[in-house]
Amino acid sequence: MTSDPAFSTNGTREPGACDGAAIDVLVVGAGVNGAGLFRDLCAQGLTCLLVDKADFSAGTSAAPSRLIHGGLKYLETGEFGLVAQSTLERNLLLRNAPHCVKPLQTVIPIFSWTRGLWPALRTLLGSTTAPRSRGAVLVKIGLALYDFYGARSRVMPRHALIGKARALRELPGLTPQIVAAGTYYDALVTAPERLVMELVRDGLADSPLSSACNWTDLVACQDGTVTFERESGERFAVRPAIVVNAAGPWIDRVNALLGKPSHLIGGTKGSHILLDHEELRRRLAGRMIYFEADDGRICLVYDYLGRIMVGSTDIPADDPDTVRCEAEEIDYFLACLGRLLPGLAFERSQIVYAYSGIRPLPASNATAPGLISRDHSAPIAEPDAGRPFPVLSLVGGKWTTFRGFAEEVADTILARLHRPRTRSTRELPIGGGRAFPLDAAQRAAWIGQVSRRTGLDDERVATLLDRYGTTAEAVAAHRGAWTDAERLPDAPEHSCAEIDWIARNEMVLHLEDVVMRRTTLAVTGTLSARTIEAIAAVLAAALGWSPDRTTREVATVTQRLVQRHGMRL
Repeated sequence: MTSDPAFSTNGTREPGACDGAAIDVLVVGAGVNGAGLFRDLCAQGLTCLLVDKADFSAGTSAAPSRLIHGGLKYLETGEFGLVAQSTLERNLLLRNAPHCVKPLQTVIPIFSWTRGLWPALRTLLGSTTAPRSRGAVLVKIGLALYDFYGARSRVMPRHALIGKARALRELPGLTPQIVAAGTYYDALVTAPERLVMELVRDGLADSPLSSACNWTDLVACQDGTVTFERESGERFAVRPAIVVNAAGPWIDRVNALLGKPSHLIGGTKGSHILLDHEELRRRLAGRMIYFEADDGRICLVYDYLGRIMVGSTDIPADDPDTVRCEAEEIDYFLACLGRLLPGLAFERSQIVYAYSGIRPLPASNATAPGLISRDHSAPIAEPDAGRPFPVLSLVGGKWTTFRGFAEEVADTILARLHRPRTRSTRELPIGGGRAFPLDAAQRAAWIGQVSRRTGLDDERVATLLDRYGTTAEAVAAHRGAWTDAERLPDAPEHSCAEIDWIARNEMVLHLEDVVMRRTTLAVTGTLSARTIEAIAAVLAAALGWSPDRTTREVATVTQRLVQRHGMRL
């Protein structure tokens, strides 16, 4: 640990230490695309600053379907290049982040044999009407193409088409109106917000002179100097050679602050709900149902960490600061589930969490949101009077392709800075994915070694390994004011000691950072008022909060969880 005052207690460079300095790249926006680019650039030895007006991964990147998928539905709109890239990146993530990216067997209920061929062909040729009623022939063609594009670095089985009797036997309760079902594999990310945090930490480890700061506002841009203000009121400024606007749905607002107004984003709203429904969880048996609603929209339902994830809507919207899952969207989800699984009961009382986000899609005049491209681009605003640096705006993109997108943009930046690429991220493990045990024997050996080193029993080490990957060793070895035996009330699988480790090592500034992003306690509905107060007490001790500050933090996060996410605390 360095004693340099320019560094914080967790070994990262304080942003104020670079006040007035010339840096290579400023990245505004710390969602998955911004964090992914930050990691790539830092891996090349560049000096970078990553800034977000809220917490890391607090915006769109915290509101996905939590799928790492190849984009099966993009085949219908002819985005074959995007499917090829997405399936490759999915396969790479399964290798590079095996601690939090897992295979997900998927079932597509099919309600006819030949329906949808002509509408799909018209969509492929440029029709502005979204396709509906995808029959078995169309699904078979799509899955065969999906396997073809996913052949690079393949790690999962190929698709299959099964008959009605087998489908109803394997998924009891599925509507008998089906004629067949398709099966294939995609993947899910168990903790997307933690994965973003790991990207940031990896970048800081690779480039000690780089910095990352959350809860920091961009306040001015003048004559090549960009000024920021932290919540404390402290201001600092940098002189970047290149600026990257990775603010997602806030891109146009940030460009205005940078002196280059734009109209690049035309997003859509995606909402999700999580249910406490043990019977459906048992019937799904680890599979996802990827199905077509009556209006032609694609929906999904799967077991996410013991809860049932249901999503998603696709509604034109452009205000990411006020977006929430509305009552009519909840009604839509429950009605869709009722038709798909008519023998099961679905009601609002089963909802433990709801969330919504704005997809930062490119501005479009498409008549149907589903026809707006999910591909990405990085338009460049060249330097002009009063702004000597170019601004690259990261438009579109999705969770699955963040690494590939980052690589493309990083190569553009390196070329402009006349710097060579010294390291590829294609095979680079992320955070707790480093040296992750991949089979039962390796897992048992790793757990045994860490258990002996830390004194925790094998079962506890296994839980931490599943939660943090190989970073679990540092969590298990942490010794502070709490022991591992001291657990959070109403959330006993989490200890006060691990919350203390998070507070001291993962750039926590607010209670919501831990409750909503460094852990999955909120999204899985594993919270009570007592749990929140216990976490706040740990953070207060670690971060030096006053009693008044602690009370305010509890009140703020409780209000947000109740009003924005429908929790009952």
